[in-house]
Amino acid sequence: MSKCHNLALVRANGVVGGLELGPSQDSEESSISGKLLSTNSQMQTLHNSQNLFLEGPAGRLEAILWTPTRADSPLLAAVVCHPHPLFGGTMHNKVVYNAAKTLDALGIPVLRFNFRGAGLSEGEHDKGRGEQGDVQAALDYLAAQFPGIPLLLAGFSFGSVVGLRAGCRDARVSELIGISIPVSSNDFSFLAECPKPKLFVHGADDKFGARKKVEEVVAVLTGENRLVVVENADHFFAGHLDEYNAAITAWLTERHPALLSS
Repeated sequence: MSKCHNLALVRANGVVGGLELGPSQDSEESSISGKLLSTNSQMQTLHNSQNLFLEGPAGRLEAILWTPTRADSPLLAAVVCHPHPLFGGTMHNKVVYNAAKTLDALGIPVLRFNFRGAGLSEGEHDKGRGEQGDVQAALDYLAAQFPGIPLLLAGFSFGSVVGLRAGCRDARVSELIGISIPVSSNDFSFLAECPKPKLFVHGADDKFGARKKVEEVVAVLTGENRLVVVENADHFFAGHLDEYNAAITAWLTERHPALLSS
């Protein structure tokens, strides 16, 4: 299998792929005529929002599905996984929320959910083992809602440890996004057997994943892999969410130019 690596450095207020990056701003959400208007400094879109529960292997899983209001079939549908629930991680985490906003702005349906024991989800934390079943339940639900549509799996921190494993195994998942992968305390060697296209977005000052180690992990992977390092950013991209959002947008629109017309 051939290897394709694309290592990029992103600096604050710099330019990436022709897109000028401005100062970071947090996203906001407001209600308009029963629909949700997602806004931040670089994106705006209307979608339908549905609060629901998925049937997970350890009980019900609290979830939110954003579906574009347009009628045509989407190019992709995405699941976004949140960080460690024992440290306050939920589907409402700002990094997860921004990933969902970025995907939504491209016309991609997005499903976020709370792992077992988080928020209103039933069950208890299982150290990443049973949580892979939670991801599978989310993928099953999304695939049923959008039959035949390729799925994208994105995970932040703990969500990347669990989500990427499940996404690599699932044939319905065509692309993966690893956000702030915590390589300092977790084994990501399983990715070596996963040739699916992958984007990794990482803060240069992430204390949970040394930059050099992340680069080493990505360098040995097969298939198409891009690592975007956001300069001066920490694990949560504080003050650098625009660069983080732009990295996801650039990768997906390069792979799927039709998303630009979404």
